[in-house]
Amino acid sequence: MTTRIIIAGFGGQGIILTGKLLAYSAMIENKEVTHMPSYGAEMRGGTAHCSVIISDKPIASPVVSNPDITLIFNQPSKTKFEPRIINKGKILINNSLVKEKAKRDDIDAYYIDATNLADQIGNVRSANMVMLGALAKITNIVKLETIIDSLSKVISARNRSLIEINTKALKKGFDLF
Repeated sequence: MTTRIIIAGFGGQGIILTGKLLAYSAMIENKEVTHMPSYGAEMRGGTAHCSVIISDKPIASPVVSNPDITLIFNQPSKTKFEPRIINKGKILINNSLVKEKAKRDDIDAYYIDATNLADQIGNVRSANMVMLGALAKITNIVKLETIIDSLSKVISARNRSLIEINTKALKKGFDLF
């Protein structure tokens, strides 16, 4: 089975890190994986999204035009990517920042108060981990334990101090569903 995912938001929200962590975790679980980041004109504050494909067979192209799943971190990303989701796909929306509900009734929508939950945990910047934890629970695409184990391999040396709080955020998102 092949699952195509787009993760989208503003630069600085951990969009690329989320995709990289998801891809690395799937690779550890011996799945075929592609990860393709895309940045706007400026990194922090500009647009950012990445595509991740996870499959049990070789992947011919890393391009995701019509995702099975999207993780949405801001309103412009919802506007851009919601129309592209396949019929019966899934959209996970950070409704701390995106107040608009999904417009389509042919997809499953999940609303995650990720930014507010991350703030309660102690670091608003871990909202991406809340979203990734929720994705792991909703889809079972990778195991939560694999993601947690992968944190130390994917997070840069200068951010190692955030592993503990990111672990809490992952668990918080996972426990929502």
